[in-house]
Amino acid sequence: MATVENPVRIARGSSDDLDAVMRIMEAAFGDRFGEAWTRSQCAGILPMAGVALMLARDIDSGAAIGFALIRTVADESELLLLAVAPDHRRGGVGRGLLNYFLDHARADAVSRAHLEVRDGNPAISMYRNAGFSAVGRRRNYYRSRDGQQFDAITFALDL
Repeated sequence: MATVENPVRIARGSSDDLDAVMRIMEAAFGDRFGEAWTRSQCAGILPMAGVALMLARDIDSGAAIGFALIRTVADESELLLLAVAPDHRRGGVGRGLLNYFLDHARADAVSRAHLEVRDGNPAISMYRNAGFSAVGRRRNYYRSRDGQQFDAITFALDL
C-alpha cells in the first residue's frame, strides 16, 4: 500500500471496483479525445493473468478518486490506463499511482516499463519527470467522436 501527498490510500482493486473505475474514467477522459475504455474492455482485461488494478481512495470518505490499470508479461510492465478525477488533479494522486506502478514492476523484477499517451496530454511531463523517454509515435491513433484525430506517443523506462 502506498500513500501520496493528499490524504489518499492506494491499494489493489478488483472487478468489484468497476463502477468506480468507470465513473473516474468518464470524468477524466470523457469522449473528447477517444482515450476512454469501455466497461466491457475493462471487465474483459481484469481477470487476465498479469493484470492489476490499483485504486486511489480518499482516506476520509473512502471514495475512489483515481486508478491505474497495469499488465505485466514476462519481464515488461505496461501502464494501460491512469486516470484521476478532475477535482483531485495536481495533488500527487497521479504521481502516487505512477510510483505504485513502478514499485510493482520492480518488485516483479521487470526490466522495462511502457506506457502510451495522447500527444498533448498534460500528464506527459509527469511521465518524463519519472524518467520515461519517448520511443515511438502512432499517428492518428486516438479519434474523438467528432472525427478529430490525435497521435499517441509511446514511452519506455528501463528499470
